[in-house]
Amino acid sequence: MLRFALQRLTSLTISLIVASMVIFFVIEVIPGDPAAYMLGMNAQPETVAALRRDLGLDQGLFVRYLAWVGGMVTGDFGTSYTYRVPVSELIMARLGVSLPLTVYALVLSTLIAFPVGLIAAARRGSALDAGIMGGTQLGIALPNFWFAMLLVLFFSITLQWFSAGGFPGWDAGFWINIQALTLPAVALALPQASILARVMRSAVIETLGQDYIRTARAKGLTSRQTVVRHALRNALIPVLTIIGLQFSFLLAGGIIIENVFFLPGLGRLIFQAITQRDLIVVESVVMILVFAVILVTFLVDLTYAAADPRLRRRA
Repeated sequence: MLRFALQRLTSLTISLIVASMVIFFVIEVIPGDPAAYMLGMNAQPETVAALRRDLGLDQGLFVRYLAWVGGMVTGDFGTSYTYRVPVSELIMARLGVSLPLTVYALVLSTLIAFPVGLIAAARRGSALDAGIMGGTQLGIALPNFWFAMLLVLFFSITLQWFSAGGFPGWDAGFWINIQALTLPAVALALPQASILARVMRSAVIETLGQDYIRTARAKGLTSRQTVVRHALRNALIPVLTIIGLQFSFLLAGGIIIENVFFLPGLGRLIFQAITQRDLIVVESVVMILVFAVILVTFLVDLTYAAADPRLRRRA
């Protein structure tokens, strides 16, 4: 297990290095001068040059890349061109919204998808299975921002059970913030639950066709015992892959939902930084998201090894 973990950790480190180089150099070659953008079209060239020196934009790309990477390693992500505050403060403040929203949506999608997928697999070919698959297809097809607006229209405007948007801050209390995140989490969870339920159904059905499942049934186990005790664990590997990918997608892909509900999360921060040409914020936030994706992939690999000893032996 230790050797397997070290192999994956080495791969994670190499991926981070390559990703940092790609992110930095791709963003840095975007046309336009951040200093000129910040000062406006009528700014004097001397003022623009002074601001470029102040921001370190007059240095070479490689020098700026090393300074950026070295700062991230020590926890210093630089200073935002626009907000004039440390980028780490911006990220931590926005992460306090995006991370709970991501976890909330992922928990909801998993709680929905697991029983739905197991029921569909256990009753495959039946009318119930067809109905569940039709419902999941509809959940995948519906745009989450449109579904979010329907949720606001029904639960916020008509029933007035939830707020239509905004985030009061964690100082206002835990439950009031969970209430503010509920509708965005449901809007994000619906398509993810539909995808996960279909993957769960397919994985369980494939596992139920294995020889050891027929042997378990021949020994007298019921269908429910066979699914829960034997099929479920072996069907978890593709399901865990999807869960890991969904966490990354929910953390990085909530830009539209955060704008619909006016949530001050990472998605809105990236959108605002791109429109304002705040390159240091864009680079740092994207790198944080890439690190989250790679870290989740690493944890999923470790979960694979725990669920399937064959992977450890193969490594």
